Amino acid sequence: MYDCVIVGGGPAGLTAGLYCARAKMNTLLLEKGTIGGQIAITDLVENYPGFPEGISGKELSLRFKEQAERFGLKIHRKEVVKIEKVGKELILHLRTGELLRSKTVILAVGASPRKLGVKGEEEFLNRGVSYCATCDGALFDGVPIAVIGGGDSACQESLFLTRFGSVVYLIHRRDQLRAQKHLQEKVLSHPKIKFLPNKVVEEIRGTDAVESLLLKDTQTGELSTLEVEGVFIFIGLEPATGFLKGFVKTDDKGYIITDERMRTSVEGVFACGDCRSGATGQVAVAVGEGCIAAIEAEKYLQENF
Repeated sequence: MYDCVIVGGGPAGLTAGLYCARAKMNTLLLEKGTIGGQIAITDLVENYPGFPEGISGKELSLRFKEQAERFGLKIHRKEVVKIEKVGKELILHLRTGELLRSKTVILAVGASPRKLGVKGEEEFLNRGVSYCATCDGALFDGVPIAVIGGGDSACQESLFLTRFGSVVYLIHRRDQLRAQKHLQEKVLSHPKIKFLPNKVVEEIRGTDAVESLLLKDTQTGELSTLEVEGVFIFIGLEPATGFLKGFVKTDDKGYIITDERMRTSVEGVFACGDCRSGATGQVAVAVGEGCIAAIEAEKYLQENF
């Protein structure tokens, strides 16, 4: 029986783990994928306090992990497929068939990249289509690359991809980018980035790998072909909450609904980070929410066990 099981090992989950372990709670963190979550595949984090020169997402994730483990947090690479409440106990079903019992659960499952949903996207995954510039950028050295999106991530990753691509086309459905102004300025002034506004991808084409994109002008409806060998998609995130359906209340997009104390609709279950309704996608906010969730979990233990 654990005092707390944390599901998800991004900034929110690791911070929650740090606080729980430091409070001498018997705590286990479960992560099915990469420790650090989305931040671990981000090339450069420039807006996290304490790092005036910026820090790579991978390095920041490693520091979160090491600090939490120093206080005794146990981390296992396992996937939770179902959670149920029996009396006051929470039962977590793992992909391996194992069952875990806990007094509290903190959900920090994060979010995963949203798909375009166009022909060729699934077919050419890992054959030209990618959702991670730091993972796959080097595979496209000296060839034309397309980045789809207009927010912070799309702009940051476009800048990173200029290290490799002969040209980086930034394709956005609107006439203006949504990213922070300083990122927009960097992107629009970069000699290797070509901004293609008012365009959407209709199809990703190729034979064995990506060869071109079929684009549609959002204002005129005109179709055009753009020859590229790499397509990096950054059009937002979707919460990784499918396995929680029917367990905790979510909003219409699947994000977990909590109060300001990170409490969900199920007593003893808390949520924080990018999976929470109203999430900002910012590391600093996720860290704060992970802290709150851990403090509230400790209070719940004191009051109920």
